[in-house]
Amino acid sequence: MSAIQGIDPTTRKVPPFGGFNTTLVRIELRRMLRNRRSLFFALVFPSLMYLIFGSGSQGAEKLGGSSVPGSNVSAYVMVSMALYGGALISASTGAGVALERALGWSRQLRLTPLNPGVYILMKAGVALVMGAAAIAVVNLIGAVQGKPEMPVSTWIECGLLTLACVMTFAALGLFIGYLVPGENVMQILGPGMAALSFLGGLFIPLSQYAPWVRDIAYWTPMYGVAEVARAPLTHELPWYAVVNALAWLGLFVAGAAWRMSKDTARV
Repeated sequence: MSAIQGIDPTTRKVPPFGGFNTTLVRIELRRMLRNRRSLFFALVFPSLMYLIFGSGSQGAEKLGGSSVPGSNVSAYVMVSMALYGGALISASTGAGVALERALGWSRQLRLTPLNPGVYILMKAGVALVMGAAAIAVVNLIGAVQGKPEMPVSTWIECGLLTLACVMTFAALGLFIGYLVPGENVMQILGPGMAALSFLGGLFIPLSQYAPWVRDIAYWTPMYGVAEVARAPLTHELPWYAVVNALAWLGLFVAGAAWRMSKDTARV
C-alpha cells in the first residue's frame, strides 16, 4: 500500500516536541468546559462558599496577630476557596484520563507518534488553565465585592502560589485516573477532595478542631498547599507545611508516572 501511494515508511520523520498538538489541547479544553457538573463544583460552589462565609460581618474581622496588617477574614476565606476550586477542577481534569481509557481513546493515542510524557504535560497544561479559571472567578468576585482587605502585591502573590499549588491535585487526578475504572473515578475524587479540604483547613480553621484531629490534618495533602497559598497573607509558613506540600506533590507525580507506565505497556 505504501509503495502504491509512493510513501516510504523508513523516511517518516518523528514529529517535533514529542508530537505536541495544539488541536488536542483545544479538544481537552472544550471537553472540560462541557462538563457542567465539574464546572459548577469548581467555579460556582467555591464562590458561593466565599459569599456565605467571607462576605458577612465576620469577614470584616482582622486576622489575629500584629504581623498581619491590613488583612481580614474575608481575604483568608477568599484564598482558601480559590484553592479549593482550583484544586477540584485540576484534579477532575487529570482524572479525565480514566474515562479516556474506558472509551479506548488512550489506546488510539498510543497508535500515534504522541509521546506519553508529552501527553501528560498537555494534561497538566489544561489542568493549569482550568485551575487558573477557577481561581480567577473567586478572586474576581472578591474584588468586585470589595470585602477582602490585603495589599495588591499580597493578592497577586497568593493567586500565583495558589495556581502553583493546584498542580499537586492535577497529579492526584492523573494518579487516580490511571488507578480507578472510569465509571468510579468521580465518585471517589469528589467526596475525597471535600474530605481533604475539611481536614486541610480550607472550610474550617484547624484551630477549631480537637488536637487529635489537627495531628491527623498535618499529614494530609491539602494542609501543606493551603499554608503555602495563604503564606503571603498570614505571614506564617511552618517548615513542615513546605515539606508536606513537596512530599505529596512528589508522591502523586511518581504514582501517576508509575500507573502511566503500566498503562502504556499494555498491548
